[in-house]
Amino acid sequence: MAIIVQKYGGTSVGTIEKIKGIAERVLRRKSEGNDMVIVVSAMGKTTDHLVKMAYDISPDPDKRELDVLMSTGEEVSMSLLSIALNNIGADAVSFTGQQIGIKTEGSHTKSKIADINENKIIDELQKDKIIIVAGFQGVNEDNEITTLGRGGSDTTAVALAAKLKAQCEIYTDVDGIYTVDPRLYPSARKLEYISYEEMLEMASSGAGVMHSRSIELAQKYNVPVLVALNTGDIPGTIIKEMDNTMENTAITGLAVNNDEAIITLNGVPHDISVVAEIFQSIASKEINIDMISQTFPVNKLVNISFTLPKTELYRASRILDSFKDKLSTFSYEAYENISKLSVVGIGMNSQSGVAARVFNLLAENRIPVSIVTTSEIKISYVISPGDQTKAIEAIAKEFDL
Repeated sequence: MAIIVQKYGGTSVGTIEKIKGIAERVLRRKSEGNDMVIVVSAMGKTTDHLVKMAYDISPDPDKRELDVLMSTGEEVSMSLLSIALNNIGADAVSFTGQQIGIKTEGSHTKSKIADINENKIIDELQKDKIIIVAGFQGVNEDNEITTLGRGGSDTTAVALAAKLKAQCEIYTDVDGIYTVDPRLYPSARKLEYISYEEMLEMASSGAGVMHSRSIELAQKYNVPVLVALNTGDIPGTIIKEMDNTMENTAITGLAVNNDEAIITLNGVPHDISVVAEIFQSIASKEINIDMISQTFPVNKLVNISFTLPKTELYRASRILDSFKDKLSTFSYEAYENISKLSVVGIGMNSQSGVAARVFNLLAENRIPVSIVTTSEIKISYVISPGDQTKAIEAIAKEFDL
């Protein structure tokens, strides 16, 4: 029998009626002769609600306690789905990440899966049970509960599929992966296929359909991933290895991220050891920095701008405050009101002029750009949120997205 790993996102398990519907669909797939392993997220906006309560108490809540708090959301979903399955005649059993043997490493709230002990799952499957797993969580070497970062249930599902050599299906509230978020550009096209590389760049640039770590795992272990609507009755998008046909299109998709901020460091001595100290101090707190831009030195001073998640702005500011006393010329400014647009496409490797075409579009529409960064298959631009809609429409029409 084939093993199928399915993941259902927060909106998919947002109500009791939806959970009952999932139970019926899972039982149908089981009756077709498949072994079923189901990964669930927390119901609806449960995680957001839990995090808000923590930040209502403290501007910088303890990360260990945040993990303990956030992990409870998935545990509610898994037990309810198991109850629903058992109620309609299935034999289902639910497990937390700890119970199922998901070992993690790294820091609290952003850990990674180090290994999975598949023995427990296999034993339960041999008993003909349907397995329900709480996504987004595991335990580290100290037996502490850790979580995998937002969207981490995707990572749980892909990791289980890789370990079990199973099919992987991600069910969500959208019917696949689109060239642009349809909520931002209603004329966007749904993709039948997308490469791991392109999906990874899209996910890391703000496309919320998949978690970037899950794509890394899928690519590493060559696990094709179906992303589809949670009803299961509409063809979705398959994330897979690149093939030659994918290079025919210069741009595959456009990702938009409104959850980042910019910090600009002013009056930084043009001394690489000073710059290294600043960024090392930020890295020591495991704050992820994305785009970086530095000016040409004037009077032996430079300005440096970089983007980071808005949620990390408070902690980063506290670190940078300490440099005001060390460096007499140093100051910094933070800007939360930004929008990051990223054009992504394998075709950039073989087709020139993509950056020039985008810059021309932005110039024609009088859209200023704050920062630009590039990779082999991605170009990212930071603009004002007020220009976002205009920029999306111009780029989407130019590249037939």
